[in-house]
Amino acid sequence: MKKLLVAIAMIAILAGCSSQAPKPAEKPAPKPTELATGRTAFQKLYVTAHGWARDAQPYRLESQTTTDGNGHEGKAAVWKAGFASVSMHGVKPYMWSGTTDKDGPSRGITPGNEDSYSPTNASTQVFDIQFLKVDTDKAYEVAQQHGGDKLLAKTPDMPVLYLLDWDRTENKLQWHVMYGGGKDDAKLRIAVDATSGNFLRVEK
Repeated sequence: MKKLLVAIAMIAILAGCSSQAPKPAEKPAPKPTELATGRTAFQKLYVTAHGWARDAQPYRLESQTTTDGNGHEGKAAVWKAGFASVSMHGVKPYMWSGTTDKDGPSRGITPGNEDSYSPTNASTQVFDIQFLKVDTDKAYEVAQQHGGDKLLAKTPDMPVLYLLDWDRTENKLQWHVMYGGGKDDAKLRIAVDATSGNFLRVEK
C-alpha cells in the first residue's frame, strides 16, 4: 500500500512538471548602430583591400547617410572606399557598414565588383595614405565654422556627407564636407585640407 501511494505521488509530480509550458528562448538583443569617423572606417577598408592586392592604393573615400547616421560630428554608419592596383590592372570598391537600418547594407565589410584601371584617369587618382592626417570630426568642425552651423541651426536633421580625394590642381588631399546632398546637389560644400586641417574654400 505504501509503495502504491509513493507511485501515485510521483505520477502527480511528473504530471505537474509536464503541464508547465516551456519558456521561449530569449532573442539576443540587436546590436546598436556603430558610427565611425572617416579615418577609422578607412583603416578597416585599407586592410581588407590589401587582401585583394598588396599594392592597392586608395583614390576615394566617401560616406553615405542612413536613418541612423546623418553624418554629424564627422561620423557615419556607412563608408565606401575605392582602391586601385597596378599589378591587378584594376580598381575595386569596398564598403564598411555599422548600420542597423533595415534598408541599409549588411554590417561589416562588403567588396564590390572589380573594374579596369588606367593610371591616367583623373577620376581614379590614387594618393599616399601618409597625407591623410586629419579625420572627419576635425573637417566637420572647420566646415561648421564656415557656414555649416547656420544651416544646421535652421535644419538640425540635415544630413552631412564626406568625400576624400586628391586635388591634382592644388596637389593636396582634401575633405569635401557637404551639407544636404552630394557633390552636385549640396546646399553647402566646404573643402578642408586633409593633411593640415586648414580651411581651403567654400565650393558651393
